[in-house]
Amino acid sequence: MSLLIVVAALGFLMFMAYKGHSVILFAPIAAMGAVLLTNPGLVAPMFTGLFMTKMVGFIANYFPVFLLGAIFGKLMEISGFAKSIVSAVIKVVGARNAMLTIVLVGALLTYGGVSLFVVVFAVYPFAAEMFRQGDIPKRLIPGTIALGAFTFTMDAIPGTPQIQNIIPTTFFGTTGYAAPVLGIFGGIIVFLAGMAYLEWQRRKALAKGEGYGEGHTNEPTSFATDKLPHPLLALTPLVLVGVVNLLMTNLIPKAFGKETIFDSTVVGKPAPITVATSANVAIWAVLAALLVGILFVVVTAFKTLREHFTEEVKPAIAGSLLATMNTASEYGFGAVIAALAGFKIVADGLTAIPDPLVREAVTVTSLAGITGSASGGMSIALGAMAQSFIDAANATGIPMEVLHRVASMASGGMDTLPHNGAVITLLAVTGLTHKTSYKDIFAMTIIKTLAVFVIIGLYYATGLV
Repeated sequence: MSLLIVVAALGFLMFMAYKGHSVILFAPIAAMGAVLLTNPGLVAPMFTGLFMTKMVGFIANYFPVFLLGAIFGKLMEISGFAKSIVSAVIKVVGARNAMLTIVLVGALLTYGGVSLFVVVFAVYPFAAEMFRQGDIPKRLIPGTIALGAFTFTMDAIPGTPQIQNIIPTTFFGTTGYAAPVLGIFGGIIVFLAGMAYLEWQRRKALAKGEGYGEGHTNEPTSFATDKLPHPLLALTPLVLVGVVNLLMTNLIPKAFGKETIFDSTVVGKPAPITVATSANVAIWAVLAALLVGILFVVVTAFKTLREHFTEEVKPAIAGSLLATMNTASEYGFGAVIAALAGFKIVADGLTAIPDPLVREAVTVTSLAGITGSASGGMSIALGAMAQSFIDAANATGIPMEVLHRVASMASGGMDTLPHNGAVITLLAVTGLTHKTSYKDIFAMTIIKTLAVFVIIGLYYATGLV
């Protein structure tokens, strides 16, 4: 019965998310409903002592990353830098290679620190124009954007500032550059397999005589490319984010040592506070990098930003709050579910998987799929089972860096099920539906899920990290 309660709570939350309801509201309802059916006397204590504690802890750790990432992405958009980068890539790669161009642009923007939600809005007008000119079916645009923005530069390529690559650092004491060989290899696999699939679909459509199509909704107007910033100037903030992130990752541990202890002056007597460097280095490095990128855009595009900054940045800040609260609510939900007897049955079942890396990958990608969120599913999985993964890895000599990369890539596996927020946003922006375009997004999901197990095999075969 306890297992059924856990499954019902997960199913309820997934259903409500699929219907478009806010997980901020329904995550605590689902969690407390499960507690009510398991142990009614613990509803209030677990809500305050577990759900809210974990939720607030997540916000304390990651809200600054969500906030600065959203602001940076919005500034890249309204300054014209994003449009300049897209136009430059089109000129280099060629308008005929529409799919490759859109994938590369999406990858470049997400690896440079632009939120994948912002990338969807920024890239779609260019994708529509190029697909129309190339007479490529519009229904393939979502899968193309998904490959560029939701896959290898989100969680595989080392150094990406996306939150899916930052969350594991606080559990394993690693950095955003963990397991670079495995990450790069996995990213290449996803890129090549994804492009092969998209080209296969394009050729099939061409053979059938299917073109861009007519009567589409949300069709953008043709984009203008006059008076855009120079591409090299537009690329500079992305490069700065990457370089500063790498530099700060190496400099912060030297500057702060293992920990920092300071006194918090409270009425009565000072209370010492200890902050561990290893648990925060990746977050601090990304924040510093995003701040440098933001400052560069502000300084170099001040005239343009001055006219639109106040009104344009407000929605970005609101969006970062919503994204943080959504994920934090799912994290609190996972903490409560992990404390129930039914979850122990699930955990015990997963421990039956003998290999620690396979166990971690299956756990993380399953929960990411259930919650419809890479960051939410990974946070739930690592929050509940990170120590068991660490113990198993230590027993078999597996480096923490490998645990980090497997968790990160696995989170970006089954996360893009139909109820995923990014998927829903992508389809809404492009004016398409699950019926017409979801199968191509799902193909990307399968590819990136399988890639996780390929890098696990590579590690065992070669020992490369």
